[in-house]
Amino acid sequence: MNPETLRTPDERFALLPGYPYTPHYLEDLPGYAGLRMAYVDEGESADEVFLCLHGEPTWGYLYRKMLPVFRQAGHRVVVPDLYGFGRSDKPVDDAVYTFDFHRESLLRFIERLDLKNITLVCQDWGGVLGLTLPMDMPERFTRLLVMNTAMPIGEPVSGGFAKWKAFAARAPEIPVSGMLASDAWSEVTLMDALAYDAPFPDNRYKAGVRRFPQLVPVEPGMAGAEHGVRARAFWANDWRGDSFMAVGLRDAVLGEAPMAQLQQQIRGCPAPMHVAEAGHFVQEYGKGIAEAALAHFGIGPH
Repeated sequence: MNPETLRTPDERFALLPGYPYTPHYLEDLPGYAGLRMAYVDEGESADEVFLCLHGEPTWGYLYRKMLPVFRQAGHRVVVPDLYGFGRSDKPVDDAVYTFDFHRESLLRFIERLDLKNITLVCQDWGGVLGLTLPMDMPERFTRLLVMNTAMPIGEPVSGGFAKWKAFAARAPEIPVSGMLASDAWSEVTLMDALAYDAPFPDNRYKAGVRRFPQLVPVEPGMAGAEHGVRARAFWANDWRGDSFMAVGLRDAVLGEAPMAQLQQQIRGCPAPMHVAEAGHFVQEYGKGIAEAALAHFGIGPH
């Protein structure tokens, strides 16, 4: 039985001057029939695919400053919206949102588009989920660009996260644009705030926003912890690709110290690029990060 879902009206996305990309839709992902997943697919090159995964409580719009850099360098850029976010359908029942519900949808999405030679670009839940994908399809991934995230294995991530999780559980409604504006006040304009609020006409649409903080596997036995254990082993022992890390130093939850730990968990990961002015949503400062990553990978503009 398909879960009850809401679909954000298209007119909510009418004013996106910073994200003028045509949305594409999939409604036939195996195991997700009837649920529409939205994504942006820009660039024509099949040689290099940049798969950009957003987290909580954002959507693909978060990559508006990085996408053009990758595309202008001649690469294909694919940016899906997770179920519950962006233009994708939003199941109403909080219980629908589980670690495996989202992880499996991303695996099926990659298979459905037959993405290869992937550079995984991830932050927040984009990394919590995304870093568990290559171990099950290693032949598809060649590079990693990782920002302010973690591979939780049923242990606490940081003290700051516990406070955020408690707030998210108590708050009658999580203020999406307010979170972005307070984190990256110098970068998020009024139009950006409208874009971040666009997917959520009212609180009924925010089941995913409410649920994600409670799903991070930070306690023994939580769903997803087993994927984190396997992922850490993969990245430490089996990863043979190139990696680049950028860290927003103003992040109180996943800042310099947690990212230093993550660096040690990724085989061959070089010293990170520190972005002193950036907080958790480091993509708001992403143009320079994208340019530095391309230069590091040796696949910058031709």
